[in-house]
Amino acid sequence: MRTKSTKGAGRKKFILSALALSMILFGLWFSGTNAASFLKGYLLFKTGQVSEVEVSAKTAPSTETVELPEDDEDEVLYPVRPKKGDNIGDLMIPAIGATLPIFHGTDEDELLKGVGHFADSVLPGENDNTVLSGHMDTVFRELGAVGKGDLLIVETSAGKFTYKVRKTRIVDADDRTVIVPKPKATLTVSTCYPFDFIGSDAPERFILIADLVSKE
Repeated sequence: MRTKSTKGAGRKKFILSALALSMILFGLWFSGTNAASFLKGYLLFKTGQVSEVEVSAKTAPSTETVELPEDDEDEVLYPVRPKKGDNIGDLMIPAIGATLPIFHGTDEDELLKGVGHFADSVLPGENDNTVLSGHMDTVFRELGAVGKGDLLIVETSAGKFTYKVRKTRIVDADDRTVIVPKPKATLTVSTCYPFDFIGSDAPERFILIADLVSKE
């Protein structure tokens, strides 16, 4: 005949076993879905912080026009072009204190790891339109706090390129004008909009358009 203490111990053992099994099953599900990748992107944004020196570089919007030295038409910034999936550098956004890795390509594989570089656009620092994209619920979750006059700094193997945001736009999801060529070195940053949209088919895009103001 089982005593109350024996029954209690057996019930406790059963509960602990069931709990352990549930945690194992949840772990298997979590690791096999995009949830883990999105969590990685969120943690990347939360932990990838710029240094205090870079944050202090952000000042109030200025109307001063910065003249860059004339470009050498024969200068080649990237002798070796990146392959799809390559990490080509970092995007630093002092206004929100973030440093984010940039990967060549904008397929889901790249966007789950960081910021994607639209492969048909020029590389950072080159003349024309450099286009970057990222998920609004991971790396670009606070991009809405960035506006006219703020700095966007891209560091690659070719150097450090600082862009100043000239304007922001909200466009339809299928608007292709954001990737059109530009007459000078421009950085276009895109993410889904509205920022509180739930799901994968947000109807609009939030766009930052920035001009190159310095290069090191």
